[in-house]
Amino acid sequence: MSEEEGVMEVVQEAEMGVLDALKEVFKKAALYDGLRRGIHESAKALDRRAARLCCLANDCDHEEYKRLIQALCEESGVHLIMVDSGKDIGEWCGLAKLNEDGTPKKIVRTSCAVITDFGEETPALGVVLKYVKSQQQA
Repeated sequence: MSEEEGVMEVVQEAEMGVLDALKEVFKKAALYDGLRRGIHESAKALDRRAARLCCLANDCDHEEYKRLIQALCEESGVHLIMVDSGKDIGEWCGLAKLNEDGTPKKIVRTSCAVITDFGEETPALGVVLKYVKSQQQA
């Protein structure tokens, strides 16, 4: 039975995209109080070198914020993932109201989010870390 579970995890990991995996990692980090949302909290976590992974939105209004977060990530050696929309980051952080059917309706846009504690090991975390390593080598 343990072999079947191992095979299912490998198949699930292969099918899961990077953004879906990132969404799951964000939810798990929020459960373990390891998620910092917004530019202020993120900059503090990066400055204290408590961050392990950072997501920054490409559609951030202020170019200074982008440069600040990129510089802090580079200085502290934290992996940076650029996401297309801040609304995606806001939804992953849980900054959204949900309809009765569970779809998000009012999503607060967030330019930056930092994970300080991944929580437990999941296949989604493996996908995200593999993506980060492949981006680092490229």
